[in-house]
Amino acid sequence: MSMFSTGVLVLTSPLHALPPRIAPVLSSAAQLVERTLYVHLHPGLNLGSAAQARPVCIPAGRDLSGLITRLYSNAASVCGHLDVRVLLTHVRSRGLGVNPFPRPQALAHRPEVVLTDFALPDPGRPGPARQSLRAYALSCYACAPSLTSVLLNPQLDVAAEDCAGGPAELLETYSDVVVGGTFDRLHGAHKTLLNFSCLLADKRFLIGVSDRELLKNKVLKELIEPYAQRVQKLREFLQDVKPSLQVEIVPLADPYGPSITDPRLQCIVVSEETRKGGEAVNRKRLENGLPKLVLHEIQLIKDAHHSDTEEEKISSSSLRTRLLGTLLSPPKENPHIPPFPYVIGLTGGSGSGKSSIARRLEGLGAVWIDSDRLGHETYQPGAPAYHRVLQEFGPDIRNEDDTINRRALGRKVFGNKEKLKCLTDIVWPEIALLVKKQIRDAGEKGKTVCVVDAAVLLEAGWTDLVHEVWVTIIPEEEAVARITRRDGASEEDARRRLASQWTNAQQVEHANVVLCTLWEPEVTQRQVQKAWDLLQERISQRRRNLSSSL
Repeated sequence: MSMFSTGVLVLTSPLHALPPRIAPVLSSAAQLVERTLYVHLHPGLNLGSAAQARPVCIPAGRDLSGLITRLYSNAASVCGHLDVRVLLTHVRSRGLGVNPFPRPQALAHRPEVVLTDFALPDPGRPGPARQSLRAYALSCYACAPSLTSVLLNPQLDVAAEDCAGGPAELLETYSDVVVGGTFDRLHGAHKTLLNFSCLLADKRFLIGVSDRELLKNKVLKELIEPYAQRVQKLREFLQDVKPSLQVEIVPLADPYGPSITDPRLQCIVVSEETRKGGEAVNRKRLENGLPKLVLHEIQLIKDAHHSDTEEEKISSSSLRTRLLGTLLSPPKENPHIPPFPYVIGLTGGSGSGKSSIARRLEGLGAVWIDSDRLGHETYQPGAPAYHRVLQEFGPDIRNEDDTINRRALGRKVFGNKEKLKCLTDIVWPEIALLVKKQIRDAGEKGKTVCVVDAAVLLEAGWTDLVHEVWVTIIPEEEAVARITRRDGASEEDARRRLASQWTNAQQVEHANVVLCTLWEPEVTQRQVQKAWDLLQERISQRRRNLSSSL
């Protein structure tokens, strides 16, 4: 059967009997769905009867909240590539007799296939059950007209005594619920927190999203999605999960936001690691003359795929770390340069480890073109830029052997934008010519990849010389420590040097690939190897495309 972009998985097993079935059912679903999988819980649904199965409300019980955690945890382990969303439209804490779907609910992604774990009493007669499943899905959700239905039958038997179950212990719910967080690249832990909050909230759900100052100390903060993008993804997810909720999303410039001033709030949902933050919120509320919030704590989800250097729990920082070395944005075709050798423009701020990355790439087979060394050549007597620099900045920058004293030259341009631009207008074009020559020489020798190591790659506009831009980043404090240790500069001078360069965030905006040398050398090597291996795949695809176009 062909793959579908989006699907709905209708789980009919009793909630208490479902846990051992979740992983195999999700694994089966992942064989058919490749992007978004909506999960609809309807324990006891009978798709095998003559009457058409109809949706009913199910109670918001404690067993349901635990099951949701298990669903997202299992999804992270067995089908991490899927965007799994547990739907709660028909989950109610009260008013269970109300029709949960007066009209089919529109989801952000229209389902093309509906799947179920319904166990057929007679596996030889799947036809009516499939029709019933399709009709049921169409009564709940706005699906593709050509909706396909599939019965999944993992080899797991549920004993009859396991199906009886007992009455659900209902969750206490609240009119107004609040949570806070960064919500970068929604993952299973985020979704568990949001789903549980939706279970608890009857009317309004207030979400504080960390921004600006609260992001400063985050790992790889430059890779955090923009605030507007994070908010848009939150809104889409919550509209799918529980469209009846009034959702309010506000930026957080401090750890508290409106949680300590909003008198309507009744409950705050926290995780094990943010419980102290919830307790601090309550202390502030008491200081402000407001009642304490009920604290609901959820468990953290273990990350089955974490490495030795990552947290054991599913976290955004681990996901950002895994982006290092991968292609963050596809390279744009550059018709002004030959397809080969394939040229990587490698840049980064002072102390970012750019040269160590270039050296590692050279070890893997790339030609390393060091623009800083080429810059030295442009200042040599007889070089095209030599006399122009002396003419512009005076003979007092010349050493006794007639070479240019770059320290003296640096003192003349430092802090003077006009003089600095005058210098770069002379030198940068000459360096670019030398870079082009070295790329041509590498091509004539049959080399496949060149790495142009250039701190000023972006400022100088040399992106038209390369096929891809790779950026190395490092936290500012670490960069300062490295510069002072390496160059003997004062901390003040190191910070001034960094302030005169493009920021990490500015450079990342132009990056196809990002690398970071913050950790041990072997971690850097793994990043570089991953980036190199993925690059080889792109180059192979490029060769195939060129061959097919001939």
